[in-house]
Amino acid sequence: MNVNDLKKKSNRRVDTGYLRNLGIQSYGDDNLYPQHLRNIIAASSTGSECVERYANFIEGNGFREVTFSEYVVNRRGDTTDDIHAFVCRDIADYDGIAIHVNYNMFADIVEIQHVPFENCRLLEEDENGYIAKIAVHPDWSGKKTRNGKTIKVIPDNVEFIDVFNPCKEVVYAQIRAAGGIENYKGQILWISNTGKFVYPVGRADRVITEMSTDEGLANVKYRNVRCNFMPSGMIVTKKGVSPVHLDEEGSPIREDKQSEDTGFSDTVIQLQGDTNAAKILEVTLESDEEKPEFVDISSKNYDKEFTVTDASVVERIYSAFGQEPWYCIRIGKVGFSGDILEDAFEYYNSIVSKQQRMIERAFQKIFEHWYEPVNPSDDFSVQPLKYVRNAAVSNNNG
Repeated sequence: MNVNDLKKKSNRRVDTGYLRNLGIQSYGDDNLYPQHLRNIIAASSTGSECVERYANFIEGNGFREVTFSEYVVNRRGDTTDDIHAFVCRDIADYDGIAIHVNYNMFADIVEIQHVPFENCRLLEEDENGYIAKIAVHPDWSGKKTRNGKTIKVIPDNVEFIDVFNPCKEVVYAQIRAAGGIENYKGQILWISNTGKFVYPVGRADRVITEMSTDEGLANVKYRNVRCNFMPSGMIVTKKGVSPVHLDEEGSPIREDKQSEDTGFSDTVIQLQGDTNAAKILEVTLESDEEKPEFVDISSKNYDKEFTVTDASVVERIYSAFGQEPWYCIRIGKVGFSGDILEDAFEYYNSIVSKQQRMIERAFQKIFEHWYEPVNPSDDFSVQPLKYVRNAAVSNNNG
């Protein structure tokens, strides 16, 4: 097949539309692509593990310059190291960064805040192909509440903030347009690894089907243990003849058979699950003619039917995040030793180097225009993670 044949069967990973009432580009069909992606990752145990490891390696040990990493950058008391940790998680999930900057009256940057990347949307391009503002809402699904009231997705609840441009003339013009520094909302440095002002899709997107399958496999295993039938057998007993009781007038009292019915459906429920395994079901009959047909309710193990699927799904998720060394350790293909882990750490640091350089460039852009020098060395690089052997500690303790 050629490209023309295959294009009819493949869909775009993220459809971008236009929301006229807000003047923004939608992030996915329903403008909730980041939220859906985050939920799918969270529901997959393998996906969550890989994303967490990915984020940890991107963050590394923080900035090499310790003094810079401890520098307080906003009124909330956040340090550059705190902001760095937040953006690393956004990169791991969405492959994007959003940092809000505030200026003083001299057009110098005096404060930065982390903006959750999933809260940001791009405005529509102007006639020159330029995007001037970033739209920010605390929850684009419209479910979040404040003071007991839902924050609806309407223009009054959306902040439209200028994109990052530290040129003093531009900042002065924006301050004047806002009606003064007290009304100025600052700017947002919005970066996507997919392209300039292009919604990113994130590394997890390439195995989004596998992550959803991983969640489904977990549900099958859960129901197999919690809801399957695991009785050891059935005992059928014959009910004796009940004595006839008479009323005051000497007439036989008719028994209410419904009151004697203990409910077979309730009994079946009591035979399901791991805590009810190996129980015995007793069935009492009125007569031999009412003996029911035996129904096999023995346990059926569904795990074996999904063994191949389970293994392939896990392998593909690990592969998508470049974590083959940990997968090989997990399945026992290679041994578990300090040398192997040290090599794995060194290998994966090379995988995340591109994301770390993106962070380095972002912080460098901001602190080049900070109101005071805070990093004289101009080193904004991230210190990579290293595997720490415990041999020295064991020898000391011995």
